[in-house]
Parts: sequence; C-alpha cells; structure tokens
Amino acid sequence: MQKFLIIQTAFIGDAVLATGLIEKLHTFYPTAQIDFLVRKGNEALFTNHPFLHTVLIWNKKQSKYKHLLQLLKQIRKTKYDKVINVQRYAATGFLTAFSKAKETIGFNKNPFSFLFTKKIKHVVSDGSHALHEIERNHILIQSFTDNTAAKPKLYPSEKDEEAVSVYKNKLYICIAPASVWFTKQFPKEKWIEFINQIPNQFAVYLLGAPSDNDLCEHILASSTNSNIINLSGKLNYLQSAALMKTAIMNFVNDSAPMHFASSVNAPVTAVYCSTIPAFGFGPLSNKHLIIETTENLSCRPCGLHGYKSCPQGHFKCALNIKTEQLLATLSL
Repeated sequence: MQKFLIIQTAFIGDAVLATGLIEKLHTFYPTAQIDFLVRKGNEALFTNHPFLHTVLIWNKKQSKYKHLLQLLKQIRKTKYDKVINVQRYAATGFLTAFSKAKETIGFNKNPFSFLFTKKIKHVVSDGSHALHEIERNHILIQSFTDNTAAKPKLYPSEKDEEAVSVYKNKLYICIAPASVWFTKQFPKEKWIEFINQIPNQFAVYLLGAPSDNDLCEHILASSTNSNIINLSGKLNYLQSAALMKTAIMNFVNDSAPMHFASSVNAPVTAVYCSTIPAFGFGPLSNKHLIIETTENLSCRPCGLHGYKSCPQGHFKCALNIKTEQLLATLSL
C-alpha cells in the first residue's frame, strides 16, 4: 500500500486549497494511505474526512521546535513512499528532507530543497495566465497523476448539516466580514451600508471566528436590517461550510471563507480591496463573482497579503467600491 504525506502548516485558507491534492491522490491511488500535516487549530477542517488516514498536528505556539522534532520521529516511523511539501519555509523543508521517505517533493524556493529527491520550480504564471494556487500545488504531483488540478473539497458531516438546518428554512445569504489584514477587509461601514439595502426576503447570517464576534456585533447593532443573525464563533469550520453551501449568495473578503465556499461549490461574491485575483487565490465555485473598484489605482495591488493599514492613507481600493456592485450580484 502506498503511503503519502501532504504538508501544509500555513493558515486555514492555504490548508483548504491543499485539499485538492487529497482529491487527486485518492482518485489515482484509492487504496493508498493519505496523511495530512497541519498547524494546530486547522485539524478541525478534516474531522471524519473520508480519504484521510491520519491528520498530524504541529503546535507552532507551544514548544514549537521540540514538537517539530517529535513530528519528525513520527513521520520517519511511518515510512512514507512520498512526502509532498507545498510550503516554502525551512521548518517544513526540514521535516521533508529528513523524513526518510522514498521520495521527497517540494518547491525549489524551500531552503531545504537541495536535499529533496524532486524539487519543482515554483511558478506564478505559465506565460499564458497566472496560475491559481491549486494549479501550483498540483505541479508537485503531476508526474504521477495527470495534468489537471483538482478543486479543494471539505466534507461536512450529517451532524454538521443538522447543526445548521435550523437556519435553512428561509432564503438566506451569508456574509463573512472579517479578514486578518486590514487592507483585505471591506470596511465595516461599507458592509453596514450594503446590509441595510438587502431586500427583506433574505435572512442575513454573519459568519466568522470567535475573534470576529466584536466586528459582527458592531455590524448587527449598527444596521437597520432586522433580518440579521450573528453566528460568528457559534459554528465550527465544517458547519460554516455546510451553511454556505445552500445560501443564495455568500459575500466574503479575499480570505479563508472564500476558500470554504470553493470547497463546497457554494455561490460566492468575493470583494477584493488591496489584493487582486491574479495572485492565484481567487474563488473556484461554479458560480463566483468578483467585486473590486472600477477606478484604476496606481497603488493597487500594494502587496500579496495585505497590510495593517493603507500605505497611501486613503484606502480607495475599498472605499470606492459601490454598494450597488454588491446588490447586483443578488439578481444574477
């Protein structure tokens, strides 16, 4: 039996996008053991995943390097056929290089790639179009699968579906208003302006982590729309995905909830402020729409991941987006 280990210990959205590798490996090696290494906290994405054997967890916040060595010992003991590292950082490169796997695969930008048995050039564009992250990741396994990247996929359980069924007895939209980065987050005042004009036929569910609750409570308290329910911190990752799946529309920033939508093929409208879809992290749902300023700003994009504040001080990339642009997606 083949044994594969996929390593992706970055943020939650990155982990979701890497699930496309699980899908593709399972398609080509249905009896293989597929394991996945994530950072602590992201393991909840993979509860009862049908194609995963083991989810390994790296606690980066407590005894980080001691735990890294413990993981290396566990990885060596498993004797993997292939270790596939989608990251370009030294710590996971160390795990890959010294895993004792028959084949170690990763990107050439990883500091330990000189020790990998196969190092793959990290490509942003193939010359004809900017590659999506799932396409970049897929290049790592292309030689022993096929040429087509698989979409990410999460698997909410029946219990997850039951937990959100109470919210599905009416037409509804979901809004995930938060982002880790200020310049990737549509301003709360703009969300409120939009929510106040949403037709009364729709219930509005605010989604997010417990850390997003203050923002969602502010939006709730400041809005004149009486059909809002704040669910931030009340649903786990898979429950949120289950609720998004049957929404009329999901409104998100360039952040993890966008990838949740992609993972269950939910309709999604992604609002881009300082970043752009061409970076390769855009929505993948069959029905997806992009909202961004129509003004040609010389300062946009200002960075790949965003900033804690607008470098120019005006934040026009967000403030110039019109509420009518968001409202129009409800009739498409």
